[in-house]
Amino acid sequence: MTNKEIMDIAMQQSAYDTNAKVSDFLQDTNVFVKSGVGPLARKYYKEPIACNFVSYGSNVVASVKDEFKEIVETYLSKFEFYHCFETSNMHWLDERMKEKGYRVCFMAEYFLPDMERLKRLECNYVLKVLEQKDFADLYLPMWGNALCADRKELDVLGVGAYDGEKLVGLAACSADCDNMWQIGVDVLPEYRRMGIASSLTSNLAIEIIERGKVPFYCCAWSNLKSVKNALRSGFVPGWVEMTVKAASLVDEMNK
Repeated sequence: MTNKEIMDIAMQQSAYDTNAKVSDFLQDTNVFVKSGVGPLARKYYKEPIACNFVSYGSNVVASVKDEFKEIVETYLSKFEFYHCFETSNMHWLDERMKEKGYRVCFMAEYFLPDMERLKRLECNYVLKVLEQKDFADLYLPMWGNALCADRKELDVLGVGAYDGEKLVGLAACSADCDNMWQIGVDVLPEYRRMGIASSLTSNLAIEIIERGKVPFYCCAWSNLKSVKNALRSGFVPGWVEMTVKAASLVDEMNK
């Protein structure tokens, strides 16, 4: 699998997620499409989504409900496309969407493997490949980034780091869509800063690729520990997203 093939698959998935076309992400001007969560979208995408902004670095593709298109068009015309993901400018959008019962909600950076840099990194602990059947007793708070109790059926593959019989680190992936599996990783506090996270992440990424899928990795831009792990593990920035959701959801998350 080449970097171009990986990027093509990622853009195709973003097109499924946003009701867009792959070519939309390659334009040098912003593109507006009608919002809709299709059958091939990532499985955690749930309506209502007022609008979703996606950028691969050339423009913004805005997937928007019809009733919010005028607001979004004005917003994207006010700022250079990459400034539309900055907090100071987001206030302009958030204030107007709040009047409609929606708020800026999720914002994240997504990483893809660089096939010229990705390799199996070692650590001082034994690594074991784990399958879905091995996760049954691992849905515990310390593994909450690697595994998702609400979507157990999607947790399909993992790599564990063991100190003797003790599991000290876990990277696992969820089959969020047909061709891309998302990696999450946890390491017990007393075992951090030993290279375990990058060893787990890089090894799992290669296991995923060997199964014909594209691994991807997501975190908030401010989560520097996670960003550094992605970079150490052979990943590079792929795209960014910002989603506007119902204000009631944002309020619930902030309780």
